[in-house]
Amino acid sequence: MPSPHSPGITPGRLDAETLTSNFSDLHAPYDAHEAAVAADRCYFCHDAPCVTACPTEIDIPLFIRQISTGQPEAAARTILEQNILGGMCARVCPTETLCEQSCVRETAEGKPVEIGRLQRHATDSVMARQDHPFTRAPDTGKRVAVVGAGPAGLACAHRLAMKGHDVTILEARPKPGGLNEYGIAAYKSTDDFAAREAAWLMQIGGISVEYGKALGRDVTLSQLQADYDAVFLGLGLGDVNPLGIEGAERDGVLDAVAWIADLRQAPDLGALPVGRNVVVIGGGMTAVDAAVQARLLGAETVTIAYRRGQDRMGASRYEQDLATSKGVRILTNVAPVAVHGNGAATQIELAYMTEGAKGLEPTGETLRLPADQVFRAIGQSLVPPEGLDLDGRKIRVEAGGRTSLPGVWAGGDCTPGEDLTVVAVAEGRDAAEDIHAALSR
Repeated sequence: MPSPHSPGITPGRLDAETLTSNFSDLHAPYDAHEAAVAADRCYFCHDAPCVTACPTEIDIPLFIRQISTGQPEAAARTILEQNILGGMCARVCPTETLCEQSCVRETAEGKPVEIGRLQRHATDSVMARQDHPFTRAPDTGKRVAVVGAGPAGLACAHRLAMKGHDVTILEARPKPGGLNEYGIAAYKSTDDFAAREAAWLMQIGGISVEYGKALGRDVTLSQLQADYDAVFLGLGLGDVNPLGIEGAERDGVLDAVAWIADLRQAPDLGALPVGRNVVVIGGGMTAVDAAVQARLLGAETVTIAYRRGQDRMGASRYEQDLATSKGVRILTNVAPVAVHGNGAATQIELAYMTEGAKGLEPTGETLRLPADQVFRAIGQSLVPPEGLDLDGRKIRVEAGGRTSLPGVWAGGDCTPGEDLTVVAVAEGRDAAEDIHAALSR
């Protein structure tokens, strides 16, 4: 139930039927005929630019040709050999700025081959069989600890298990998947897909998971180094950056990542409180996911407030357009100054910003918006394990994900680079290959 100090934040703004419709699959899957028609648009380019644009370097022309010739399961194997989480990546990858942006059809006609939806068609086909397309190699007798069951950790664990190593995943939360399970908008991953994909992945064998185990709280890195032949850190980012403004601790000011996690795990969306007037601070994918879902839960006004111009937003233009199509207003060149209210948030004060000689500078003008719920979506930060060299605020890694500590590798959001599921998968996979090479000497 809502706080008595926050009368605008309440559950049940929309009926169950409307909520079900609002949170249905964002893109309906292709049927076999639709997939064949979509596949026929591919030119099957030699040295295809879409492959270069894919962080996991999937042979996209090959898998699309396999779909066009009626072999979706062969297409799935082509995908999964490079990206074992190809099903989720088909749903959440910003294909509009990666493979599809590089598609020759996009360059020529302004309409790319729908690579993401074709990838989903293929991977869903093989997962529906309820068996696993890869075989585990003979047991090597080597043991590897993987910290974190997010995309990087799962990809690393699967590749290591396939090579014959025994893998123990230590996961702080009660479910695997990381941001795939807890941080992706519910309309992008329906029908408990993240959990089903993780369970399917572990059918390879040789992987065990210990839930409720956090590095630094329940186990130390030095313990893992002593107990295992190698360690992979797929920690993700645990801390959320603070707003650092007056009133930031008022009721109704929330962490967007935690709120999305609560929404993803809620058994009844009608019981999840949402404000009447919602403001999201930030410009990335998390800001869009929070804003759109607040609107889908029945918030009357939802505004994304971003400190720079719209072209500088971390969210892709596709995501921005999705937000505005759902009734979200995007307000740019504004930064939060204060959250006002009597105990609970009622308004947010924003300062207009401009790019000056010293970077972002306030113009001296401000505005206030009604806001009974304010979400922080201004980035996350790492709580680094002791003893590791850092690159800025993340773990420094060399080729293959090697850290400054012998026998310890890392990948995913805790290391430098783009914080994308597909990038995390590539880094986990590549680290596993490097670990295998080191253990095979």
